[in-house]
Amino acid sequence: MPFQAPNPRPAGGNPGRSTGHPRSAPAAGLLPRAADARSALRRAFAAASVAWAIILPLAPFAASRPRGGPIVFGFAYGAYAIGSFICHQLPARSFRLWSAPLPVCARCAGIYAGAAVAAALGLTGLLRAKLAAATFARRILVVAAVPTAATLIYEWTTGDMPANWVRALAGAPLGAAVAWIVGEVD
Repeated sequence: MPFQAPNPRPAGGNPGRSTGHPRSAPAAGLLPRAADARSALRRAFAAASVAWAIILPLAPFAASRPRGGPIVFGFAYGAYAIGSFICHQLPARSFRLWSAPLPVCARCAGIYAGAAVAAALGLTGLLRAKLAAATFARRILVVAAVPTAATLIYEWTTGDMPANWVRALAGAPLGAAVAWIVGEVD
């Protein structure tokens, strides 16, 4: 008997109703797995955001230890190496702890701190509000980017650099908005 592929859509049948064939099972059975995967990814994002925000001040501490050993120096080296991929790392634009600059500039530190706070609040349920549409998410993102854009425009037009704390505070809403959007959009 020759091989015959099963008909995915039986004649006269409802495509959403199962006919007993494994391929005709409704797609709704896959939704719980997808929701679990999204939930796991959100938790991983929140954990990574909080971990990175904790690593940032620990890296200068590790780098400043005279007898840190290979694990401590490896930790510091790794944090600064990751920071070099995502930030310019200009010492004048970075906060300093233990006589060493953070692995990222003040603006990036503010963005990551804002993301960590929003992600942690999202996990606890204190920051829960479903986004109605992608246009609303874009509006939130644009509004959150205004302080950062204002400091950039100020820097570019005047040649003067705002204080690091101003740059960090300007970046925090952007990081918080991104973390909130990542945590809420389905």
